[in-house]
Amino acid sequence: MEGFVGRRGLIEAKRLRALSPRSDLKGCMQLGSHAVAILATGAVLAVTWGTWWAVPVFIAHGVLINFLYAGQHELSHSTVFKTRWLNEAAGRAIGFLMLYPRDFDQIQHFAHHRHTQDWAKDGELDRPPYTLMSHLLYMAGPTYWSSRMSRILRFARGIVREPYIPADKHALVIREARWMLTGYAAIAAASLALQSWAAVIFWLAPMFLTKSVHQLQNSMEHLGLTHETNTLENTRTTRTNALMRWMAWNMQYHTAHHTYPAVPFHALPELHREIVARSGREPHSMTYLGFQRELIRKLAGGRSEADYPQNEAWILDPAEPPRTAASHAQA
Repeated sequence: MEGFVGRRGLIEAKRLRALSPRSDLKGCMQLGSHAVAILATGAVLAVTWGTWWAVPVFIAHGVLINFLYAGQHELSHSTVFKTRWLNEAAGRAIGFLMLYPRDFDQIQHFAHHRHTQDWAKDGELDRPPYTLMSHLLYMAGPTYWSSRMSRILRFARGIVREPYIPADKHALVIREARWMLTGYAAIAAASLALQSWAAVIFWLAPMFLTKSVHQLQNSMEHLGLTHETNTLENTRTTRTNALMRWMAWNMQYHTAHHTYPAVPFHALPELHREIVARSGREPHSMTYLGFQRELIRKLAGGRSEADYPQNEAWILDPAEPPRTAASHAQA
């Protein structure tokens, strides 16, 4: 994925190279702080378990676990660490925890970057158009987790039907799924032997039950925008606070990321400012709740995504200035 650029000519090559170096130190600081936060909430959860104080801690713990996917995403890009094997090792560990195999994720995500918003080829957006009910089920987690688990089981049986997975990669994702299932079976066996609920209390239950918070980020990055190939038009940036930006590894600067995906997470705020300066305007952006409010309004009354045109944006911040045909063409 390193050679892919979503927009050529917008930023000078020299400037882009200055924004692109990986850093083991910055990678360790980000991943380390995220891991420490999870260990801290896990420790507090152990102390408060059985009391009402455990409820907010349980939620915080699960949200932190779910946002580890932001780290896995960056590790799949190999932009977290300068030392390449660290990206793979950490990515595989997080993928195991998230029930999201790393090799599959890389293949799927590469297709997503190559064909963003082309539903026939985009590995992450290949799905039926959302209705209000299917969107709410995705946000709550049931359809998200069922699809993840059923895919691992299907791969483990040797069945790969995703069109974006090349035939020469089928054996790779099948082998990966089988190794992951072996690991999960070992954890289940150990839990039964020790009569321990630790894996459920500190990992699976909080991760499953708090997915909706992470889905706030997942759902708004492209939904409701044009399906044309321009990354400045088909990708949305999120307006939020510093805590959320830390927890999501700066993935809120998603327009910048899709335009130049080889730029590391820690340089995305600067890359965002550079794109705004060069393009002369802010990218499409909304707040988390503002997006959900607008989406629910558009899907209410039995409507679905299929009722809206694919060649123009239909979920925008009401305060966003209208874009003229000239400015759209310039972007």
